[in-house]
Amino acid sequence: MSKVPLTKEGEIILKERLTKLKFVDRPEISEAIAEARAHGDLKENAEYHAAKEQQGLTEAKINELEHALSNAQVIDVKELPKTGKVVFGATIKLYNLDTDETISYRIVGNLESDPANGMISIDTPIGRGLIGKSIGDEVSIETPSGKLNFEIEEVEHI
Repeated sequence: MSKVPLTKEGEIILKERLTKLKFVDRPEISEAIAEARAHGDLKENAEYHAAKEQQGLTEAKINELEHALSNAQVIDVKELPKTGKVVFGATIKLYNLDTDETISYRIVGNLESDPANGMISIDTPIGRGLIGKSIGDEVSIETPSGKLNFEIEEVEHI
C-alpha cells in the first residue's frame, strides 16, 4: 500500500484526535450503554440503540485514524531545502490575476485538508497545479468551477 503524505502538524492533530476517541469518547459511550441496559427491555430502548450506534461510529473513526497513521509518510516541511519551489507542506501566497486579490494556501494531505482555513489537499486541482512551481511563476489551473490564474508571490516552509 502506498504511503499517504501528512505534515508533522497534521500527525500531531490526528494523534490527539485518536487519543480523545480512545480514552474519552469510548469510555463515555460504554457508560451510556451500561446505563441504558439498566433501564430494562433493550428492544424498545432508544437510548441503548443510540449509544450502540454511537459506539459503532466511534470504533469506525478509531480504525480509520489508526489505519491512516500507520500508512502515513510524515513530512516536516521545515527540514526541506528552501528552493523557492512549491512543495508539500509549504505555505504559498498567490496573487489572483483575474480578481486582483491575494490568497494564501498551505498544501497538506487529504486528512488535514480544511479549505475554509487555507489548507488545501495536494490532490486538489490547485494543489496539483502548484507543486513544483517557483516564486514569480504564473500558473493557470483548471478547476471544476473554471480556470484560475495565479502568480506565485511567496513560498514559505513554516
